[in-house]
Amino acid sequence: MKKLSLVICVFNEEPNILPLANEIKAALKNIDFEAIFVDDGSTDKTRDKIRKIDDDRFLLVELKRNYGQSSALQAGIDQAEGKYIALIDGDLQNDPADVPMMLKMIEEEDWDMVAGVRANRQDGMFLRKIPSKIANYMIRNATGIHMKDLGCTLKIFTSETIKNIHIYGELHRYIPALITLEGATRITQVDVNHRPRQFGHSKYNIGRTTRVISDLILMVFFKKYMQRPMHFFGNIGIITLGVGAVINFYLLVLKIMGQDIWGKPLLLLGILLVMGGIQFITTGIIAEVQMRTYFESQNKKPFRVKRVGPAKEK
Repeated sequence: MKKLSLVICVFNEEPNILPLANEIKAALKNIDFEAIFVDDGSTDKTRDKIRKIDDDRFLLVELKRNYGQSSALQAGIDQAEGKYIALIDGDLQNDPADVPMMLKMIEEEDWDMVAGVRANRQDGMFLRKIPSKIANYMIRNATGIHMKDLGCTLKIFTSETIKNIHIYGELHRYIPALITLEGATRITQVDVNHRPRQFGHSKYNIGRTTRVISDLILMVFFKKYMQRPMHFFGNIGIITLGVGAVINFYLLVLKIMGQDIWGKPLLLLGILLVMGGIQFITTGIIAEVQMRTYFESQNKKPFRVKRVGPAKEK
């Protein structure tokens, strides 16, 4: 088993490949490592550049088309065989020289994850830095993961920690929250070097904001209700059904008293609330069944055991 697996996702990063490979070899010369380049459907000569790396420690995983960063990361993590797994960008903005320091931290201090913080971020203020600060603030408050820089790709994990989660959609931004849901609580941060992009152009833009917010709603649901979805849908359903029942009972009394209730907006509201309440409760039941299937079909437990040993101190 290798000591360290480095996962690098790339998409149209042709001019950055060979310089990054040389930096990795120089930074990790005293470490038993493998570097896994995941080509996410590049349309330039990125794959050709990776194949020119004359070093058996470098691997290439080719995806059939562009699936996005989350899927590419998962593909690389699936192939990683190291005791520790590090994630790093392929655009030369992350510095491979920071990896040995982070590896030493996670190894000697027994962390589940050591995350980089771009202390002197070399990106545009209005299109990158300000949206990132807003997103970090929202994510910290919504998920309870109090990290300074959730958007920095440079992170290192124990293999067990990162392989216990599945990254899909665009959930790569929420890896700290995902590993926390799986019981990884020992996470820390450290300042790392961040460099301006020398070649190519950024794949990020302000248009991703709505997707970040959508994923954030999903993560809040996962954090609070993943193991008990009926508590979420059931509570809404009971309240909605109850309000609808009260309205309909009121209208029934009016009808008995001889008043015409047909066509009243209140009647339509009562019917919609009753139907909506039933649907929420039904959705909660289906979600509960799915959660049971998720855990039981894979022999997963809704908890993680940290340590088992004799209660008596020696």
